[in-house]
Order: sequence, then C-alpha cells, then structure tokens
Amino acid sequence: MREFVFALEYEPGTNPVADVLADHPDASVRSLSCHVSADSLWRVDLATGSETALAELEAAYETADYFADCLVKDDCGADCEVQVLDRSSDTLVVYTYWDRTDVCTSVPHVAREHLGDGMLFETYREGGRYRWRIVLASDAPIHAFFDALGEEVGECTGMEMLRLTELDPEHGGNGAAAGAETGGVANGALADSLPTEQREALQAAVDRGYYETPRRIDLSELAEELDVPRSTLSYRLRRAEATLATTFVSEADSIEQLAAGL
Repeated sequence: MREFVFALEYEPGTNPVADVLADHPDASVRSLSCHVSADSLWRVDLATGSETALAELEAAYETADYFADCLVKDDCGADCEVQVLDRSSDTLVVYTYWDRTDVCTSVPHVAREHLGDGMLFETYREGGRYRWRIVLASDAPIHAFFDALGEEVGECTGMEMLRLTELDPEHGGNGAAAGAETGGVANGALADSLPTEQREALQAAVDRGYYETPRRIDLSELAEELDVPRSTLSYRLRRAEATLATTFVSEADSIEQLAAGL
C-alpha cells in the first residue's frame, strides 16, 4: 500500500467553502469519512472555528454551486443533500451526498476511475488550500491519475504533489517524497531527465521559497516573476513532481529487491 498526499489551491471566487476559509484563518475543515461510488459521493466533515465562520461555512455547504467537491465550475444539475449532524459554538459536523450527472466529477471519482476501488480518503482544508491523502495499492498508476486530475481542475485551481510513501511494513516504513517534502530538487541524472521547462520551474520554486512552510511566495506571484501563465507553471510543477516521485519510488523498490536477493 502507498500513501499519496497532494493539495489543491483554489483561486478566490472558484469555491465557496475555500472563500469562507480564506476569510476566516482560524477556521478549518477535515473529513471524518469520505466514500465514492461510480454515481455518487457522500462524506461527513468536521469544521472548527468561530461562530461567524461556522455560520458562513454552513451557508456555503448549502449553496447550489458547491455540490460537495464537484469539480465542475458551473451548475452541473446534480442532486445534493446537505444535513447538519451536530453543531456547537466552535464545531460543525456536516453530512453531504450528491448524485452525479453526465458532466459531474470530483477528486474521488477521478481517483476511482484511474486507481480502482478500495481506496481510503482523508482531507484537510484551511484557507484556499485543500489537502488530500489517499491510501491506495502500490501498483496503482498515480501518474495517470494526477494528469487526469489536472485536466479536470482547470486553470483556477493549482495542484501540488506533497508526498508519496510506501506503507508496506516489509519496506521498513520508509517514504518516497516529491520535492515538495524534501525542500530541494533531486540531483544528478534524475533532475537532468526532466524537460528544461519543468526543471527550471522546479528550481525557481525551491529558490523562491514556494515549498517552504509557511511559503515565501505563492503560485501566482511565482508565475508573475517567471513571466509565464499561472496554469502553465502549475502544469510544469506537477509534472516535474510526479516524475520525481514515481522515479524515486521505482528506484527505491529496485534497490530493496536487489538487496533482498543478496
């Protein structure tokens, strides 16, 4: 099994829940459960924050253009059910369910279509940042999934690969991480194997503190400095991150298999 962690970055005005969280830095939302079928998505989320933030989050969940993670920007016509399961002065538990239409899709649906069944999803949201953690089979085609997801989210949402970790105890629990977690660009032949545009974008992101916590620069600012469209920079970074992560995991597996045979 592997743990795959990545994040979406919503631009203002593209997601009502992200907009509320951006207006209330003290608020956050994490998933208590998240389930997907070919035709539906249902989940339970726990939101924390001030009473004002929670009231606005509840209203955002109930807006017709949200549909609990549907990636389609316009009203897709989905049937959505929203129910508050628990409420206090600083917590809100919300259940959401929606049935897909011909144009609907979501992160779990794209994952199911490319990675198969049997996955576990965990999410955490604060500000415009939406972090996803997926536990999935070791041989699942992560590169194809990440590319497909990039096509679905479009230009108004940035993507960042954070971590790809092998969970098999026989591997000693060692993880393979993308540059976002290591804080640097891989050396030698691996970095040289990247296309020039991707390597330069990755190097600039590292040099300017894009991968630091907290970040010294966001994606829009970095794109402006490099004089490239934001969507182009986002695409180059996520392709470079995907290549580094999958190559690193493949090399680590090969080394372990070789050592096992000695």
